Amino acid sequence: MTSSAARGIARDGSNAVWPVLTAVAVVAGLVAAGIGVLSLADALTATGLPDPGPVTTVGLPFVRAAGEIAAAVAVGGFLFAAFLVPPQTTGVLDAAGYRAVRMARGAALVWAACAALLVPLTISDVSGEPLREHLDPVAMWRIAGLVDTADAWRWTALLALFVAVAASPVLRWSPTPVLLAGAVMTLIPLGLTGHSAAGGSHDLAANSLLIHLVAGALWAGGLLALLAYTLRADALRTDKAGTGTSGDHQFAGLAARRFSAVALCCYLAMALSGIINALIRMRPADLFTTPYGWLVAAKIAALGALGLIGWRQRRVAVTALQSDPAALGPLLRLSLTEALVFGVAFGVAVGLGRTPPPPPVLTNPSPVEVAIGYDLGGPPTLARILLDWRFDLLFGSAAIIVAVLYLAAVMRLRRRGAGWSPGRSFAWLLGCALLLFTTSSGLGRYMPTLFSMHMTAHLLLSMLIPLLLVLGAPTTLASRALPAAGEGNPPGPREWLQAGLHSRWLRFFAHPVVATVMFVGGFWVLYFGGIFDVAVSNHPAHILMNLYFLLSGYQFYWAVIGVDPPPRALPTLGKIGMVFAAIALQVLLGVTLMGVETILGERFYRSLLLPWHTDLLGDQHVGGFIAGAAGVMPLVVVLMALLIQRRRNLAAAH
Repeated sequence: MTSSAARGIARDGSNAVWPVLTAVAVVAGLVAAGIGVLSLADALTATGLPDPGPVTTVGLPFVRAAGEIAAAVAVGGFLFAAFLVPPQTTGVLDAAGYRAVRMARGAALVWAACAALLVPLTISDVSGEPLREHLDPVAMWRIAGLVDTADAWRWTALLALFVAVAASPVLRWSPTPVLLAGAVMTLIPLGLTGHSAAGGSHDLAANSLLIHLVAGALWAGGLLALLAYTLRADALRTDKAGTGTSGDHQFAGLAARRFSAVALCCYLAMALSGIINALIRMRPADLFTTPYGWLVAAKIAALGALGLIGWRQRRVAVTALQSDPAALGPLLRLSLTEALVFGVAFGVAVGLGRTPPPPPVLTNPSPVEVAIGYDLGGPPTLARILLDWRFDLLFGSAAIIVAVLYLAAVMRLRRRGAGWSPGRSFAWLLGCALLLFTTSSGLGRYMPTLFSMHMTAHLLLSMLIPLLLVLGAPTTLASRALPAAGEGNPPGPREWLQAGLHSRWLRFFAHPVVATVMFVGGFWVLYFGGIFDVAVSNHPAHILMNLYFLLSGYQFYWAVIGVDPPPRALPTLGKIGMVFAAIALQVLLGVTLMGVETILGERFYRSLLLPWHTDLLGDQHVGGFIAGAAGVMPLVVVLMALLIQRRRNLAAAH
């Protein structure tokens, strides 16, 4: 974008924010609709459905692309208010943060409206009938539950509406990270639709798409929020003929520097996840010989252009703001250009989802591959458990990343001349290694297909891995390694961490009853509340189960071990009571599973047609024995340590 065009937009920046954001959404929608029209014939041939009419053909990709831009703006607005600009010293949002929350709330409402409109559009698309046949709200709501993609849009609309309503009364900083998490969650149903939700390797495809979507929303949304702030700040500076106070744009440099770091991480995540997702759906030779490959090439070109612009942002715009906080011109010009490229990229991405991928090489997958995304080499053996790996993009990547971050923090302390316990480092790294093994080795590979493997993995995720991670004392390490912002300076990562540790929500989850119920009660609800039969065949449900058991286990051990100062301090006797209760409930769970005659997840396990896995009830009883025997071992160790500690305390008191 030229300098004169940027200056023209900036003259009335406060009024130009929504028109600029709308223009980006329109660009995305037009690109997506154009690709949808061009690929219509191939799509109809692939599905065998009749043409639903021009309203659906053009409207569905346009509304989806525009809605995704709105979703990115919602994510970016909450990101901006939470982490890119500081609040006031009282914790109340500053004007820039409050405007960002308002912008995000409006974008969430638009996202909810687009998602709601996509329900009848999707039903029209999959049925091949015109949109006018599916405008009855009652009938549409009933049919939506029968169509996975329409149901996903229905959930998206509800989640986005909830986020918008929750954001309405927000005036303080503390809820903004929660709103950011909520806005990101609205992308999850979107990540479970399209080409990545079915076909071979759909576990890797779905995981890589989720990473791609979240990284893209954080990057694009943060950029659009930064652009909105820059438009307003530059307009105010221009209105005052260059005489405005530094407060008019004092946060521009800070926001640009912080966003630059976020954008770099998102760029790497998008590039890697995009490559993985593309290689799952096509061969490299298809890149220039098929329409699907052409669109992938267009996405690669757009990502390259965005990376180049981002590099220029760091070299030119951020440098200019460091020299002169009022030098908003380079940031404004580059942000406007980057926003338009993002609009094109989002449109191409939606168009890619409407274009049939090349036919797969494997045309007759086994029932196991259809169900879980990959095949198995035979019954589980020690060699297969140890050597037959399939990397988990979510939890495996998380294990590696947090291990690297921990080591970086330890090295920073050592450069300062401060020490850190090697035992704590060993515990943390061992926990990370065990998380990687549990989710990516043969154990993780067989986990979806056998109840005994599932139980083994979940006990490691909830009982042993969190124990090791808690022993690593990560919050103490972070508090020592992260630099303090200093008096009068905007809060940074260390201050955000401290605010989170003292939040009311964390104190609530650290309550002894809440922590114990979530720790062990989750197993009871999962297996005897009817959830497991539904979740066992669902890849997203497996992700949520793994995440739940990790977090609930970490919260429990954090409360009873206290290597890091817990949010709610407990006496030793109270900790002993928590562990006793957990042991009793865990043993009872194992005994109950060994005695029950109803096979959990029977329909799914039998649908796999595994010739070496026919005794489902016997395998379930093995899982119950593992839960009752192996599951209590870490708890017994913790209990013994607490009893020794209590005896020492009593001896010291006397």
